[in-house]
Amino acid sequence: MNSIYRTVGVSKQAFHQWANRTLSRYEEQQQLLPIIEQLREDHPKMSCREFYYMLKPNSMGRDRFETFCYENGFKVPVKRSRYKTTNSKGVNPFPNHMLEMNELTRVNQLWVSDITYFSLKSWVYYLTFIMDIYNRKIVGYSASDNLTTVSTTLSAFTMATRNTRLETDSGLVLHSDGGGQYFCKKFVALTKDYQVINSMGKTAYENPFAERINGTIKNNYLIPYSPQNFNELSRMLKKAVNLYNHKKPHQALGRRTPVEFTEQVNKGLLNKIWIINKRKTTKTKEKVNIFIN
Repeated sequence: MNSIYRTVGVSKQAFHQWANRTLSRYEEQQQLLPIIEQLREDHPKMSCREFYYMLKPNSMGRDRFETFCYENGFKVPVKRSRYKTTNSKGVNPFPNHMLEMNELTRVNQLWVSDITYFSLKSWVYYLTFIMDIYNRKIVGYSASDNLTTVSTTLSAFTMATRNTRLETDSGLVLHSDGGGQYFCKKFVALTKDYQVINSMGKTAYENPFAERINGTIKNNYLIPYSPQNFNELSRMLKKAVNLYNHKKPHQALGRRTPVEFTEQVNKGLLNKIWIINKRKTTKTKEKVNIFIN
């Protein structure tokens, strides 16, 4: 390698500095894509330049950011059918393992996660949620003022492992919709420690439960709470998640809260198996209950 460095006229240190900058820039771009997509859905006519001033990305200036948005199909006007997925190359690092699952019989079998944004005056903050599909409980979350993996998915997943006492041989499937924070090296290394099976859908439509929890917490709790700054947002997010887990009855859980449902299952008072295939029939061709609505 030293001979190659000499041939191209750069030092080893300079090359690695360039490689690290390039990798950091690529990771932030992948992290920005799902957020820009959410912004475009909420603001169909807002210019990409306005998005730039809302998001204030570290790796790109204004003009490069606008070009980045145009290259990924977010120029005004834009049709939904032209939207890019969260991976600009159209290929996810992990397959959608949810499609291989038939039944859920316990907690820590399938978690779903997503990152959404929350506008507060002239600033945009980011909320990350991880939910256990079996009991509908939010097991991990974070609020952050940036899109780094450490502040979003890493923080939420660390909380989730602590709250659930996740075993290191869990075999858990963690499903997301392809944001860069979910295949960042630090995050993948942490999930590997717990033998988590990373799963990704190609679009938000393949992660409906995570999308639903985003809307529930934002629209039913945080927006009515009207936080005025990031500290208030963080405090109110904690309150919202606590109320969602402990007080909000769920129709799918028989009007039980996630915590109540879990307690009854653990005590043997309730035995529930969820069918998660969109279509599943018995041998007599009779339809059985479907968990995904």
